[in-house]
Amino acid sequence: MKYSILTETYERLEKEPGKLKKTEILSELLKKTPNEVLPKVVLLASGKIFPESGSEKVGIAAKMMIKSLTRATGLSEKEIIKEFKKTGDLGMVAENCIQSKKQSSLFKKELTIGLVLDNLQKLSQMEGKGSQERKMDLISQLLVSSKPKEARYITRTALETLRIGVAEGIVRDAIAQAFNIDKKSVENAWFLNPDYGEIARIAKEKGEKGLKKVSLKIGKPYIVMLGESSPTLKEALEKYEECMLEYKYDGVRTEIHKKGDKILLFTRRLEDITDQFPDLVELCKQGIKCEECIIEGETVGIDPKTNQPIPFQQLSRRVQRKYDIKETIKKIPIRVYLFDAIQVNRKTFLDESYKVRRKELEKMINPIKGKLELSHSLITKDLKEAEEFYKKSLKEGQEGLMVKNINAKYQPGRRVGQWLKVKPVLEPLDLAIVGAEWGTGKRSKWFGSLFLACIKKPYSNEYLTCGKLGTGLSDEQFQELTKQLKGLILEEKGTEVRLKPEVIVEVGYEEIQKSTKYESGYALRFPRLIGFKPDRKLPNELQKIEKLFKQQP
Repeated sequence: MKYSILTETYERLEKEPGKLKKTEILSELLKKTPNEVLPKVVLLASGKIFPESGSEKVGIAAKMMIKSLTRATGLSEKEIIKEFKKTGDLGMVAENCIQSKKQSSLFKKELTIGLVLDNLQKLSQMEGKGSQERKMDLISQLLVSSKPKEARYITRTALETLRIGVAEGIVRDAIAQAFNIDKKSVENAWFLNPDYGEIARIAKEKGEKGLKKVSLKIGKPYIVMLGESSPTLKEALEKYEECMLEYKYDGVRTEIHKKGDKILLFTRRLEDITDQFPDLVELCKQGIKCEECIIEGETVGIDPKTNQPIPFQQLSRRVQRKYDIKETIKKIPIRVYLFDAIQVNRKTFLDESYKVRRKELEKMINPIKGKLELSHSLITKDLKEAEEFYKKSLKEGQEGLMVKNINAKYQPGRRVGQWLKVKPVLEPLDLAIVGAEWGTGKRSKWFGSLFLACIKKPYSNEYLTCGKLGTGLSDEQFQELTKQLKGLILEEKGTEVRLKPEVIVEVGYEEIQKSTKYESGYALRFPRLIGFKPDRKLPNELQKIEKLFKQQP
């Protein structure tokens, strides 16, 4: 199937603002796509190179793409960067450059969907010495063979910024519409097998009956059940007839898949982290007493000096680590708290109550004290007893509590109100906007993220960065704020600008963590905009952040 057919659909989708019309356009493409290439078309139409459940990373940044464009077109890096500054979209730059390129191609061949995807997937396999050069060669080969519009979308796909407005919901609805299947059946199958390309193939070949046969498979991650936030512990307890309270751990939600001596580990974002956690693999081999299973837990980082839990941000270094694993294990040891059994010896427990699943888990675990344990839990509806348990959780350095409906079945991929999170509310901060980063794609003409800062001490003029804000604002608000901040630009370097610290905003966050990335030495985890503070002359000072850091659980 020609890649040009897909690019024509991309262009139609990019121009169409309505979700229903986008769904219709994509479903038309899926209907006429041959079965053997359907998974690839769905993947590329989603703006992805690998399925969600894959661990492969392409690793292409804007700088590498610019160098690849120079090889493919004969234009200089300066010329390409100049165009990039005008549009903020390297895809459009690629299209324009291919249109007016200085070099002609003697061996140009027509691109197919298979060729484009296969070559882009090869990028993840290129590692070690000379890999950057090989990646640039491969990208430039694709660009040399591409027509201008094809170059636009190849570039965006490689950068994983397709920006045609096709989110997972539209892909799901397009599959349902194309093959006349209820969209809930499509979604439920995807929860258990998070690969819409494969789901589309099953839907086309086997229909709704085929989708209903999709099941959990050991070694294949699924979309986990999620909790919602509750304002208070009292409200959470009143929600259910029977409750199980568990510590809320600040770690990595971990799917553990076991088959014989083979252990595989996945995060809630479907990342395969088996290689990064050989110590956890060994603990699972020692502590899990069954031939096959899929169970869940929370992997928590531990300070080797104090034996206390460390913030998730520090543990996340292990998730990203590919090298020096043994050394990292010494610096950041782990402890895993298990809480759910999803499948045991080929029997699936999705439709069983949490009470049944927990008992099944307890039967198959040999706890290893301080290493592999069941989550701390308490069955109660008594508020006083629950509050004592909550305080104990915080005292032991955990985030708070999970309050779970003990009679609820497991519903993958959903926040259905059967699990509730209870955490302390942290005091918001008033911070100055001291910098910004230009957005990309449709946001290329306004700021897409903002750098936040406190002051070093009261009434000081020394501003220290402490976070980056990219959520809590609509596109319209980003546009308005960009107009306001443009007059405050002091310096512009690449895609970043430095600003006069005259705009103060109120910011909420989940946690304050130590950081070497920001000048203050602290970073706000998941900062979000609450509002603007036009009457405030000064932002909060560093001393307040330090105080809040010490006070938090």
